[in-house]
Amino acid sequence: MFLHARHSNPERGGSGMNLILTLAVLGSMIFAGVEIMPAYFANYQLQDAMETEARFALSRYPKETTDDIRGDIWRRVQDLGVPAKEDDIHVSANQGICEISLDYSVPVDLRVYQFTLDFHPHADNKSI
Repeated sequence: MFLHARHSNPERGGSGMNLILTLAVLGSMIFAGVEIMPAYFANYQLQDAMETEARFALSRYPKETTDDIRGDIWRRVQDLGVPAKEDDIHVSANQGICEISLDYSVPVDLRVYQFTLDFHPHADNKSI
């Protein structure tokens, strides 16, 4: 009567393997996010600082020079830990229009995969 109850189930233990696989994938995604998100967050903050600087740089008294604007952005770059050089900051201030741009790259090492994130923040006061 109970002979059929003793047969082993071939799917037994599969849920444990699924749990381990799910935790490994979830852990990998969290690790990648922790490694990548700071670069995007710093770029967002830098973009905001550049937009603010471009908007108000030429309306301050006394009017700021391009070197003053570059210096303000450079200080923000250093505060954020952005891997850029001061020479990479391009500032143009002509006829009431201020444009600021910067190109930089952030290397990301995920232990098994390395890549580079390229950022190109740009700001101007043309929309005012």
